[in-house]
Amino acid sequence: MNSYYYLFEIALILFSTKILGLMFRRIRLPQVVGALLAGIIIGPCMLNLVSESEFITQLSEIGVILLMFTAGMETDIDELKKQGKASFTIALLGVIVPFVLGTGVTYLFAKLGMKNIMGDTSITLQSVFVGVVLTATSVSITVETLREMGKLSSNVGNVLLGAAIIDDILGIIALSIVTSFADTSVKINVILIKIVLYFVFMAAISFILYKILKIWFKDSKNLKRHVIAVIGLCLLLAYISEVYFGVANITGAFITGLIISAVGYKKERIMGTVDDVSYAFLSPVFFASIGLKLVLPEMSMIIVLYAVVLSVVAIVSKILGCGLGAKMFKFSNKESVQIGSGMVSRGEVALIVANKGIKLNMVSNVIFAPILIVVIITTVISPILLKIAFKDKNSNLNDNEIAMN
Repeated sequence: MNSYYYLFEIALILFSTKILGLMFRRIRLPQVVGALLAGIIIGPCMLNLVSESEFITQLSEIGVILLMFTAGMETDIDELKKQGKASFTIALLGVIVPFVLGTGVTYLFAKLGMKNIMGDTSITLQSVFVGVVLTATSVSITVETLREMGKLSSNVGNVLLGAAIIDDILGIIALSIVTSFADTSVKINVILIKIVLYFVFMAAISFILYKILKIWFKDSKNLKRHVIAVIGLCLLLAYISEVYFGVANITGAFITGLIISAVGYKKERIMGTVDDVSYAFLSPVFFASIGLKLVLPEMSMIIVLYAVVLSVVAIVSKILGCGLGAKMFKFSNKESVQIGSGMVSRGEVALIVANKGIKLNMVSNVIFAPILIVVIITTVISPILLKIAFKDKNSNLNDNEIAMN
């Protein structure tokens, strides 16, 4: 393959995600679903025209970082604070219910016939690990869907964002506890200390950056410099979050967006410029990259059945757990379903967790294939469920509500 083939791959990703996105908009479904399916169609699973490379992976990583950065800028901070307790409860139940059901289903299938093909690793440990995988939530897909529908800054949107960030933290703790059984170098007390220090650090740096940027944005009229500075800060805080504290880089990006939102000055113009870069190039690569990951080996009937059941459990458990948490804080039935639907997508977060399990021999390759199917199904169906949950007979999607036009 020639050294410039990557140019063809990126061009194909941009064209295919846009064409399928528009097709899905025509049938009143979120365009992000078309972008996800574009990755599956042009990827190894079907046409095999594009394969996941380090270059595409890195571009997609920047894409999701800028997506969450923009989401942070669009967030109503006062509303986010007001919904703090609700977000924590929703995230907590959205972790507990999928964990229990995912562990139980995997253990049951192991006892019913999968035991002989699950390798030498303890069945209990593998079952618990699958439960941990199901606790994950990929908020990036939800963010894009809510933006298409003009609901990102709504009450439900703010709760979802807060719950998703907390979900990431709880997921890190759960993963650390489970992996400590297989990797003695993992110390749960160290992980917890780092998480506490992370929020102390972010609180301090946010205060400092807020003061500096507010003065600079007010006195300076050079928008290009402001955009370069905030994108640089976004990438820097994303890097610090991931490398030094073990917290997802999108959390650092989201917090950077919150800082710009709090500053207020030129927020809309900065957000518009960043959004143009993200929408035109990086976001399509990110959405397609999820589909590119789908490479399925041959599977026996019981593995196929397990994948189907696990997918159903993954969907129902998030809606049930998060919806129950929402009801505890007086959200309506419709809002509770909306919140639960928004937390269904597992996306790249679950894949990162699953890959960790493979590296530590905590889960067999046989189990990895069903997990991959769960990731794809939940990621594709979450935007559809959101569209249905937000459906209002008195309103339809229009061109002003669609971000990916």
